[in-house]
Amino acid sequence: MTQQPMNPVNPVRAVALPAESDIAHLFGDAHLADAFAITLPAGAPQDTELLARAVFGNPAPWFRALLACRDAIVAPFGIKTAAKIRRELGGDASATHIDFFPIVARHRNELILGENDRHLDFRASVLQRATAGGAGRELVATTAVHCHNPFGRVYLFVITPFHRLVVRSFLARAAARGWTGA
Repeated sequence: MTQQPMNPVNPVRAVALPAESDIAHLFGDAHLADAFAITLPAGAPQDTELLARAVFGNPAPWFRALLACRDAIVAPFGIKTAAKIRRELGGDASATHIDFFPIVARHRNELILGENDRHLDFRASVLQRATAGGAGRELVATTAVHCHNPFGRVYLFVITPFHRLVVRSFLARAAARGWTGA
């Protein structure tokens, strides 16, 4: 995939899957693998987990509504819902989760989120790296999904267009808020 030029209205761009990611071994046989990047301003935090929390930690109300619809549709099929995961977390789970996304691994420049379920497993990477020219930094949000059964493949087919919109929106929203979780 060639890198898309930056759009000043929406600075998020699709990029090639990052070979340096800790989840790169999952890309080859994934049912979905994509990556989106945004250039970080000079004043953005250096801490990758803080950046990931700025991206995923405080979703927009429209996303919460979309997630509630998704939960209502999949709950009868025994799929984990965001609401159920939040209930299971109980009190403050900020050390182990960002919103309802479990933190799977922490590295100096990358945070891995993920969940395994009966229909599919997903991993999301938030990777901080130098820009192509080396003059700055960018944040790359990468997703890899492996389906286990036909239901997983149908589910993925339905949510893929929403997934791409959500990831792009989350990155753009974090940039607009100045890389804070507020």
